[in-house]
Amino acid sequence: MSAVLRWTSSDLERLPDIEGVRYEIIDGELHVAKAPGWHHQYTCDGIVMALRGWDRHTGVGVTVSGPGLIFPSDENVIPDVVWIRRERLAAALDEAGHLRQAPELVVEVLSPGRANEVRDLELKLELYSRQGVHEYWVVDGSGRTVRVYRREQATLQLVTTLGGDDALTTPLLLGFACPLGSLWESPV
Repeated sequence: MSAVLRWTSSDLERLPDIEGVRYEIIDGELHVAKAPGWHHQYTCDGIVMALRGWDRHTGVGVTVSGPGLIFPSDENVIPDVVWIRRERLAAALDEAGHLRQAPELVVEVLSPGRANEVRDLELKLELYSRQGVHEYWVVDGSGRTVRVYRREQATLQLVTTLGGDDALTTPLLLGFACPLGSLWESPV
């Protein structure tokens, strides 16, 4: 009988800090990714700007890019963008500034490659669903679409795929609207 290696938070602390490399653990399995490129980050920034504009107007929540989410010790991920209600934020953070509770909204911008798609569209979808995320957006810059998953009957379910001239809206953030075209307008 062979033992199955399950990575934990403490294992991550022993890995080398290499510029341009991101480590995540999902279900005890280590995932290594390269730093995202220009278009990926431009899209992330567009989402952050739209959400922060709504935050400033309403005062309801807080948006941040690239935070560490640590659930159990074998679930450590770095989503592209999260949004959490202000009243929950202090209790959700640990002493190192990592979120230990699920934010209401998580956004992942797809990076090229099948392994990235599997991680974001399958593994992270399942993780975020299990941990209680209310809404999950998967943004595909090359396909210029956004898949919106919402919590329905205790799991995240695909409710719509937006594209073209659509605007991203959500009942989670009343009055929020982000025209998709604004996410793809990189000057390069």
